[in-house]
Amino acid sequence: MQRFLNLLAPISIGLLLVYVLFDQSARTSTKESEPALEPIPIRESAQPFVAISYDLPEQISFAGEPAPLQVPDVMERLDRELQVNIYLQSSTLFLLKRANRWLPRITEILKAHDIPEDFKYLPLIESGLMNGVSPKEAVGYWQIREASGKELGLEISREVDQRYDPIKSTEAACKYLRKAYEKFGNWTLVAASYNRGVAGIRSDLEDQQVDNYYDAHLNDETARYVFRILAIKEIFEHPDKYGFKLKAEHLYHPEPLRHIEVSETIPDLVTFAKEQGSNYKILKRHNPWLRQNRLTVKKGKSYQIALPS
Repeated sequence: MQRFLNLLAPISIGLLLVYVLFDQSARTSTKESEPALEPIPIRESAQPFVAISYDLPEQISFAGEPAPLQVPDVMERLDRELQVNIYLQSSTLFLLKRANRWLPRITEILKAHDIPEDFKYLPLIESGLMNGVSPKEAVGYWQIREASGKELGLEISREVDQRYDPIKSTEAACKYLRKAYEKFGNWTLVAASYNRGVAGIRSDLEDQQVDNYYDAHLNDETARYVFRILAIKEIFEHPDKYGFKLKAEHLYHPEPLRHIEVSETIPDLVTFAKEQGSNYKILKRHNPWLRQNRLTVKKGKSYQIALPS
């Protein structure tokens, strides 16, 4: 064995030398064949991205209740949220597009419950009108938690979760807003309480011996909350002023729907959708409250399933 290894050693060394020489030759030829990288010339006329500090409105209100912009910290808090949302261009742009589909219907429901129209901006800052789930497990356009949803009359189960229904969740939110107004008698505090809770806002006001949102020292999220609503309201009412230019045909519009009343269990929603001349994706698009691929219907109960007309 040792004799064999002695014979193998010179061969291995020779192969190694060949490899090294070949590798060096390859690297040299590659470097010679590659064109030299020239520095990119910097034009003296090149300008940095222009960020504009937009003028604040002279006055602004929520639900008819003026924000005291003459107070320095109030002015600065509005300034912050307005500039932030202006420069979240893509997010705010798509919010404008989506809102065109839903705000008219939401406004109708608010009016029917005698809730000020400005509350239509609340789900915009809560969810961006997208059926997401927050880290605290709040769900839907109005970001309603399970316990609150059930208390407000929404059906929440493994198969059905009406927090995902834009219409029913809006109606549930109106119930909360009306009850909160009975406690505070002030719509700005009602809006803040949607984030902090009625008990939380009441406790903050009592502890600090103040009686309004703008004088209260609140946690950062609640302190920003009403100002985020005001900023979105200002942009939505004056989009051109802040650089948002949308053609009417670019907006998202309500889609014509038909509603099928279902009073019996549907074991397979895929098959049901196909029998209705549609498919499962479209069914889920218009009925996000259906959380499984089946729907159990108890005796005496019925559901309305929406599909394109």
